[in-house]
Amino acid sequence: MTEPESTELDESVREAVERSRSGAPAVGSVVRDRFSSDEVFQRIVAAADEEITSGARELFFSALAAGFAITITFLLYVSMKASTGGDPVLSAMLYPLGFIYIIIGGYQLYTENTLPPVALTLERLASIPALLRNWVVVLAGNLFGGTLGAAALAFGGVLSPEAANAALELAQKGVETPWWSLFFKAAFAGLIVAGVVWVTFAARDTISRLVVVYLAFLAVPLGGLFHVVVSYTEMVYLVMNGQLAFLVGLTEFVVPVLLGNTFGGVVLVTVVNYFQTTENRLESARFEGAKRQLSVREWVLGGLAGRSYVPLIETEEGTEDHPDSYRVVVPIANPRTESHVVELACALAKSKEDAIVDIVHVVQVPSRVSQRYGAAQNQRIIAHSNEQLEDARERAAGYDIEARTSTVVSHRSFEEIFTVARRKDADLVVMGWSNDRIWAGGRAERTMSELTSRLPCDFLVLNDRNYDTSRLLLPTVDSAHSALSAEVAKSLHSTVGSEVTLLHVVDGPDDRERGEAFLSDWATEHGLQDAARIVDDSGDIERAIADRADSHSMVLMGATEQGLLTRLLTDSLHLDVVNDTDHAVLLVERATDRSLRQRLFGR
Repeated sequence: MTEPESTELDESVREAVERSRSGAPAVGSVVRDRFSSDEVFQRIVAAADEEITSGARELFFSALAAGFAITITFLLYVSMKASTGGDPVLSAMLYPLGFIYIIIGGYQLYTENTLPPVALTLERLASIPALLRNWVVVLAGNLFGGTLGAAALAFGGVLSPEAANAALELAQKGVETPWWSLFFKAAFAGLIVAGVVWVTFAARDTISRLVVVYLAFLAVPLGGLFHVVVSYTEMVYLVMNGQLAFLVGLTEFVVPVLLGNTFGGVVLVTVVNYFQTTENRLESARFEGAKRQLSVREWVLGGLAGRSYVPLIETEEGTEDHPDSYRVVVPIANPRTESHVVELACALAKSKEDAIVDIVHVVQVPSRVSQRYGAAQNQRIIAHSNEQLEDARERAAGYDIEARTSTVVSHRSFEEIFTVARRKDADLVVMGWSNDRIWAGGRAERTMSELTSRLPCDFLVLNDRNYDTSRLLLPTVDSAHSALSAEVAKSLHSTVGSEVTLLHVVDGPDDRERGEAFLSDWATEHGLQDAARIVDDSGDIERAIADRADSHSMVLMGATEQGLLTRLLTDSLHLDVVNDTDHAVLLVERATDRSLRQRLFGR
């Protein structure tokens, strides 16, 4: 082995040993058992990346567990008060136990969340709405868990009579504390909690973290400070014992503590710790770090302005496009097996002036198995993706259109498609659909926003069994989706010479004449006068399509009810013709304005 090869191997081994799976430092670069502020920040960003991209369900139940664990703190504190005669030091000795469970166990606690996600937001790698969403979900889970814990203590006979009296006295003392005093006491508690997070990321072993957490949270009761989840549990306990009105306790006790904790965690710790770092704080925590930030508009508005989160890797380079360009985005999970999706997109773009096809290889990594962000590993990912995309580039070149390829590595799959479409101001998204596609595997983690948001553009979803565009069957109805199907058929007719057959179904023989008139007018309106026409009087749309599908090479299925795309993603689209035919099926949905109810449930 030559000396350069040996050196390269040594560096590779050293990088593997000294970096965690997330790419964050595992040892200090100057003193091996200590981290610099930049390295601590990189470790926090790696953790924040997992938190900010976690599904709402995962966050909520982790937060619920944390909220219920806080009950342990409340239980032990009042029990020790009762058994020690109210001694302030002895009573507090077991207070930190609930927090130890939460922080060492990796549960989601609202005050602990003031640091990692805020660090990501300060770098404009995550938007303010994404941060607020994280906070709201975690806080809701914490408070629900605290409610369950308070109910168990109030009605479960867990506390002795002496401890129950101590619990009522403790909660009443908090409620009687003046508003501004609560706020500032809570601000110091927020400082302590967020400071604990910073220090635990600077520690390299569990014993050190255990000691830090214990001593820090011991300071909360000894200093007469307030933590929002503990305070909420105390307040609910008081309400369940008939000693306090819920709204009064919420506004006069919990809210000032919540605001104080947030202020202390964000302003006094997060911002101060952020500004003590240098410009190199993201060099190894994120690929190209600060060079790939959200725009100010995206940072403030999140997905409403394009995207709410910067993917782990994104190779697209900014280019100036003509404002009237027709943009077709083609998200693919496997460039080797989705060539027909690319081919369809290029054929459609060919019929448009100034069309641009953006082929985006979306590589999903699980949120709990973070991708290494080290530059060497990322370059290998990019190189492998670029090699796989070569076939897509060759296919696009055959259509003599402008085609671009890029790679996105993210914890998300389908949501990333929406983000890319909005950011590129796409006119059309063409994507593949089958059971082995990455989008199908991501259904369980979909967010509610995917179901309730308007489509960013028109969508075509191709099931490419025996892909062939020579003979198209186009069922027609009077809808925007059917009109989009007509545009697709017309484009394929002009670019690849597809033969088009129009099908219209009426309720019975008495309606045949009306159906023929409708189909004639519809064909003329959509520029398909030369297409063959069939009027079926069976009244059964699905059977009519199935009967004629085998004599055609592809069926274009416009959404006959709104919400077809979301039904596809939730596996609630049950059309026999889609599942049983051996030919290609193209599902078509036009972006339309719909009410929330229609977006969720269809018409």
